Amino acid sequence: MRRVCLTLPTNRPCPETIRAVAEEAAYGARVFGVEVHLLILDSSDAPVLAGHRAAVGTLPPVPGVVVHHLDETEQRTFLREVITRSGVAAPDRVLDLMLPSGVSYGACTNRAFLLAEALGCASVHRRDSDSRYQSGPDGGEPVFPIHHELTALGRKASDVAGLVSRSRLDPACAGRPVALVGGSFVGEMSVDVAEIRRLDPAVYEDVIGLTVPDDVPEIWRRHLIDESFRGAGTAPFTGDRTTLTSVSPLRVDMCNIAFTREVYGRVPLPPATDTIGSDYFLIHVVHDAQLPGVLHNRHIVNFHTVERRSDAGFLAYQRRLAKFFLSTLYFHAVYARMAAAGAELLDAEGRIRASDVAGFVRDSTRLDRVENAERLDVVDRSYRKLGGRYTDAADALAAERERLLDEARDDMEEFALLIDAWGPLTRATKSLKGITW
Repeated sequence: MRRVCLTLPTNRPCPETIRAVAEEAAYGARVFGVEVHLLILDSSDAPVLAGHRAAVGTLPPVPGVVVHHLDETEQRTFLREVITRSGVAAPDRVLDLMLPSGVSYGACTNRAFLLAEALGCASVHRRDSDSRYQSGPDGGEPVFPIHHELTALGRKASDVAGLVSRSRLDPACAGRPVALVGGSFVGEMSVDVAEIRRLDPAVYEDVIGLTVPDDVPEIWRRHLIDESFRGAGTAPFTGDRTTLTSVSPLRVDMCNIAFTREVYGRVPLPPATDTIGSDYFLIHVVHDAQLPGVLHNRHIVNFHTVERRSDAGFLAYQRRLAKFFLSTLYFHAVYARMAAAGAELLDAEGRIRASDVAGFVRDSTRLDRVENAERLDVVDRSYRKLGGRYTDAADALAAERERLLDEARDDMEEFALLIDAWGPLTRATKSLKGITW
């Protein structure tokens, strides 16, 4: 029986989301006859963790659904065994990259990838704890993205062409398997910058413009700024629309994504800490390597948590946002190299050349960081124009200026190291016996 992993990483209270994702797992098992491993990776503190364990304990048993709820201690035990068996150099450093003390959007998903490999899953389907499902046009049952994911993932693109609403795939790619299926989100912006836009649209354009590559023409630059982080807008679901295509990273979100193991089994996500957007890398890899994907409109509803609105939460979020701006210097260079390589990123058997990706990442660390110093200057000027708590954020970022510049470069060096270690790590999961979690 085909096994798949539906994963929910979390570090916040989300019992309702756990129950909703469990319903999606049950749907996948019932409709597609697969074995769905619902993997909840929990980094919450003790009281929240206890609430989640209670929520998991009330889930009804469902044929074809296996639930795994792992706290960080259990995750660390698994990782130590895999790392030891892999024989990678600097095992303690690799463990820190896989389970860092700080928030890492990439690392939590990398743990899901390795656990899925250990469970023998063919794909990973990721959801987020600060989101919920839409309902059908009649307000009835939820519309689960896993429907389109299980319909297409891993099948030859030419076989999927008759199952989608339309195809915009280059015929030269029709013989390759579908590597990614994804949708976007509706509701609040994925990056919490709407307040900046309300306070001063000109400042918003300056700040969000930091995420746009320098070589983008001005007319497209303004369009990208306007569309950034807005997902699919606010329009409700009215009916399925699916497109077989090379999926643009701008059209999907990591709360609504699924990859085949031929993707995440070759290359991990960047393990950068305190960096928004660090988990989108594989979407770019799939797109640039010209691997087929399916874009659907079962968008997930995004919302922002109360914690982010607190003073402490606000400052922490602004640091993550600043590191995101700094990371774009390096990621844009890597994306340009991957786009230029195109299908050459694939070997003769159609597999992603991880060593090439690692080389691009490592080369990016030699870029002059003067551009990033200028990015911090823009953020500083912009936040001081906004005033209020943005002035406090500017002060906090200024106090960490050199550290932030160093961290942005070091994050890429560590990413290259993890890519080098990834092959041995994924192979080591195959030798684990008697998995009981």
